[in-house]
Order: sequence, then C-alpha cells, then structure tokens
Amino acid sequence: METLADVLEHNRRMVPEITALVAGQERISWRELYERAAALTAHLRAGGLAPGERVACILPNRPSFCIVYWACALGGYALVPINPRLRREDLRAILADSGAAVLFHMEAAGETDYGAMVEALRPELPALRQRVLAVDDAALGEAAVWAQLTSPGGEAAAAPTPVAADDVFAIVYTSGTTGLPKGAMLTHRNLVVTARKTAESLACTSDDVFLVAVPLYHIFGICPSLLTAAELGARVVLMETFKADAALELCARERVTVHHGVPTMFVLELASPKLHALDLSSLRTGYIAGAPCPIDVVRRIRTELGCNVLIAYGLTETSPTLTATSFDDDDAIRSETVGRALPGAEVRVRRDADNAIAATGEVGELECRGYGIMKGYWNKPDQTAEVLSSDGWFKTGDLATIDERNYVRIVGRKKEMVVRGGYKIYPAEVEGLLYEHPLVRQVAIVGVEDAVLGERTVAAVVPAAAVADESAAAEELRAYVRSRLADYKVPDRVVFLDVLPMTASGKVQKHLLRGQVSLGRVH
Repeated sequence: METLADVLEHNRRMVPEITALVAGQERISWRELYERAAALTAHLRAGGLAPGERVACILPNRPSFCIVYWACALGGYALVPINPRLRREDLRAILADSGAAVLFHMEAAGETDYGAMVEALRPELPALRQRVLAVDDAALGEAAVWAQLTSPGGEAAAAPTPVAADDVFAIVYTSGTTGLPKGAMLTHRNLVVTARKTAESLACTSDDVFLVAVPLYHIFGICPSLLTAAELGARVVLMETFKADAALELCARERVTVHHGVPTMFVLELASPKLHALDLSSLRTGYIAGAPCPIDVVRRIRTELGCNVLIAYGLTETSPTLTATSFDDDDAIRSETVGRALPGAEVRVRRDADNAIAATGEVGELECRGYGIMKGYWNKPDQTAEVLSSDGWFKTGDLATIDERNYVRIVGRKKEMVVRGGYKIYPAEVEGLLYEHPLVRQVAIVGVEDAVLGERTVAAVVPAAAVADESAAAEELRAYVRSRLADYKVPDRVVFLDVLPMTASGKVQKHLLRGQVSLGRVH
C-alpha cells in the first residue's frame, strides 16, 4: 500500500464490517467510512475540484474530519487541516497561502463563528470557491446539507483518482512557536511509511484500539494516530476535547490498547480519582511526544496506569515519527532521550562553530534524512532551501547530542539557546533538572535581554501545589540547580505562573512566554 487511498480501499475489501471509528454513541465501519468519503469525493468532483487542489478543514476530533481526510485521499486532493483555536489573521494567512478552493468547518463555538469569519475574509481569498458547514449532530441547523453530501449514492462507487506515492496528501502548517507558520508538504509515501514504522515500533496489530485524544488537525493525530490505525485496519476511538476523567472512562469502556499523548495529558490522568476506580487493564502502549517527560511520570504511567509508553520524537516536517525508545529501554533512557532513529531514518549532529559533523556526545543541530522528510514548504522555495539539502538532509532546528549507543538527547531549540555572558545555556538541560523537584509541575526557561550579559535566564514555573512563601520557593529552586549544574546555568529569576502558553501539540510557546514573564510573580 503506497497511498492513503490504497489503505482505505484495502480495509473496505478486507475488513468492511469491522468498526473503524467510535465517536460517542456512533460507530462507523470501514465500509461505511469508505462510502461516506466516496460520496463526498463525488460531490467535490462534480463541483469541478481538480486533483491536487487544496481542501481546508477547521474541524475537531469528529467523524466529519475523518470523512474529509479520506475524501481527500480518494480524490487526490491536498488536505489543509486548521486548528479551530486560530482566529481571523491566522485563518486568513493559512487560507490565502494554501490557496484552498474548498473549506469545511465546524459550527460556531463560543464567540467564534467560523462561517461569518470566513465570509468576512472572502474578498481576500480569491481561490476559495466553496464553504461547507460540516456537522455530525443532526440536531444542528445545517446538518442536512452535510448529511446529503456524505450519503452514499449512485456516484459513491466512483474509482479513486490515481495518484503517485510522491504526490502531496497534506499541507500541514507548523505550530509557529517562533513565528508565522509554514505549510509542510507531506506526501502519501511520507505518511504511509511513517504510519507503518510507528506500528512496527509499538508492535501494533489489527486487534489494537487507538484512543485519539491528540488533535486530528495536528501531525500527531494525522499520522501516528489516525493513519497508523488505518494501516492495520484497527479501531479509532475519537475524543473531541481531552479531559482526564473522560479519557480514562473511554479507555475502560472501549478497551483501548494504544494511548498516545503529550506529558501533560498523562500527568492529569495520573491525578484523576478515576485512575484506580476503573478497569484499565487493556492499556498496552503509546507514544509520548511533544515535550520532555520526567522520569517519575514515565515510571508512574507504566506502573499505575499500566501503559508501557515509549518516547518518540519528530516534527511536522518529518511526518512526524523519526526516533523512538524501545520496550527494552529503562525509565531513565525513556525520560532522558528520545530513543534512536527508526529503521529507514538517519540522524546526525552538525556543529554550529565550523559546520562539521559533531563527535559523539557533542552538542549541535540535529539533522535527519529518510522516509518521512517533507517535500518542502508550500510556496516557500527559499525557506525550503534553508533547511532541506539537495541530498535530502533536513535541519530540525533542535540542538541535540548522539551518544555511543546512538541514543538522541534533545537539549533545546537552536533559536531558544541562551547566551549569557558568552556562556551557552541549553534550556532543556535546566528544565529537565527542575522537573525532578517536587515543587515543579511545569517549567520553561527563556532568555531575556540584558545590557550587561546580553541575556539572562528566567524560569517560568507552574507549581505542583500552592506555595506559601514564593520568595523562599524561588531560592530553593535556584539552590537546587546551583548544587547540580554550573553557576551560570542557575536561573537569574524565577517566575510563578498559573499556566504556560502551549500549542495544541503540548509545546510551550516561548515567544509568548517571554512577553508574559513580567506578569508573573518574580523572585
């Protein structure tokens, strides 16, 4: 199977009545999913949409997203998933840059009316020809239109559009933690092979049941979750909004075996009163990705949640799974590293000073090559050339080391490295140490300008519990670092915050955090 359409066709033929999706009380078989996606494909074809054109969607974890996803696979269209939390300017930028011809969107949520927002932007979006409200709840006003578009009919059996494995299936806009997002062009081959490698890494089979609580509009949902399950003909249990209690209840009710997530999701589940009240014995494994995971959390996920999780690393531009730990690795390796390159992927570290390949254990920028590397950034050949070489090596922007056993340790983003008085500070090293302190629930280190030293460091801390004396707590944390690391790595200031600004994938938005540290309680 080389394309996503091959995957869906295979499941329609081989496991037609097996459940593909579970969403609340709705259960959709592989046959029904194929027929509904094919009906939507037929509608798009009838409307003149040509293969290769872009189809955008602003949809949460619902069957409607999956139907649009598979309709793009069958029709040869490029999917452009958009985070529903984005607002007017971000939405305009992505729709304009992608040149999306069709947009499927959810109903109004709170004060955000997506339809009205897009209509107001229409004069700035000349490529946009059709806007469709895609809702799964028949009680909502325009549900009949969506139901009609996705109801199997005479045209639903139309053959899939032939596409090549190297054709673009998705243009996924990066989360933009350091600036404006760019659209990574991911091919059918990128995604299908990555899904297969993910399944092999986790020893998954068709008997597995995947909880998909990570966002489907994010690469974590698009490939290691949705497509990996499809590659196996396995079942997906959709969760629209993650809540720890509800996630555990879903795991128990649906006998979930594979549970992906970011560390925060698992931390909240471990704190849930449902943890020991439910039968979670079906849980087997899953990936933790998106942020470092403290060793104590890794241990508790295995021992208390009963889920033998692995740590994975990748980016939107790598489809994403590039490296992962294995079941043979102990908790320390799972916490301190992101494992080794999966078969078919290559990694290396290049020194910044002289651009030479780094020695074992030496810090430099992580580069990678292999099955998942994007085709390039949409409409941005110059920015593509900056990060993607002619022989396929991609510059990740992450600073890392590779040890003698080929384990990769991420020490920080290249753009987030702090230079204090000429000394280089890698935030991930200090953050990892602070995560071991019982006062710390979450922490992020950022650099702020300083007239004397160039930069000083600020540790933004979300405390694990209410702190009576924050000045004393701040000094305790600084002393903790001072006793274990070089003095220049000790945070110059500690800021206590209620929450850290995060992306949907669980990454701290440090460019926003720098602007917030002055609002915290500084010590």
